[in-house]
Amino acid sequence: MQHGRYRFIAGFLAAPLTLYVFFVIWPFVQAFHYSLTDWTGVSPEFGYVGLANFQNLLNDSLFLTALRNNAVLLVGLPLVTVLLALFFAFLLNVGGSSRSAGVRGIRGNGFYKLAFFLPQVLSVPVIAVIWSVIMDPTSTGLANSVLGFVGSGPSDWLADPNLALYCVLWVLIWGSVGFYLVLFNAAMSSIPRDIFEAALIDGAGRASTFFRVTMPLLWDTIQTSWVYLAILALDVYALVAVMTAGPGGPNNSTQVISLQIAQNGFQFGRAGYASAMGVVLFFFTLVIAVVMLRITRRERIEY
Repeated sequence: MQHGRYRFIAGFLAAPLTLYVFFVIWPFVQAFHYSLTDWTGVSPEFGYVGLANFQNLLNDSLFLTALRNNAVLLVGLPLVTVLLALFFAFLLNVGGSSRSAGVRGIRGNGFYKLAFFLPQVLSVPVIAVIWSVIMDPTSTGLANSVLGFVGSGPSDWLADPNLALYCVLWVLIWGSVGFYLVLFNAAMSSIPRDIFEAALIDGAGRASTFFRVTMPLLWDTIQTSWVYLAILALDVYALVAVMTAGPGGPNNSTQVISLQIAQNGFQFGRAGYASAMGVVLFFFTLVIAVVMLRITRRERIEY
């Protein structure tokens, strides 16, 4: 009976595991293999160069620039997105009038959740085009029109090498806050209201309640969100490719690793070199995920 059960389970797992190995594991293995070659991506013939591609990465100034830009996004995106999403979700749940009985959210919180979540229904290229028009460096751009209305001079936005990367970061944050707001809102809704009410009765203010009650109870959700946002910060190809000049400009100020992989693999005919970049990005992502899970690990609080 026991033997038959295991065989039954194995029969159900065989097909999905086969598909997973074929479509997920095998492409990774191929990428590792091609990273040791000089394959052009077109010719069926290639030669093995060992670790030469990885050695060249250490001397590739453009790749190092892309790595630095990804590091900026890696720090800014999870930090700002999580803090904003937590703050807005907290307001939606317990930010109502203190004169009302009990703990209540702000009036019209359903509308606010819908408004914040709206960017999630748009594709990344659409978002990139919208913000490219908003950040048009001419006086006809919406952002510069607002600056002119308040009496400030126009800005070059995406045409300024010192601002372009931060404009990309802003669009990433704008497009991500809504999803994590809804995620944190759902997690907060599962917390018994009695906990918040007890904190208020004990004299805790809104800030103390947020940092001492809400955040500890949501720590598992915050930890998972942090990892996913870190992965998003390392994979911004579509946004940079559509939104920036070049793409990756001006003066390579918005170059990222995923864009370098695409350019080397499909534009410059250096698929082996692009595969080496992909391998580096794979291990970089893996290390970041493990480190973040380690750093943010704490004892789970039950309620």
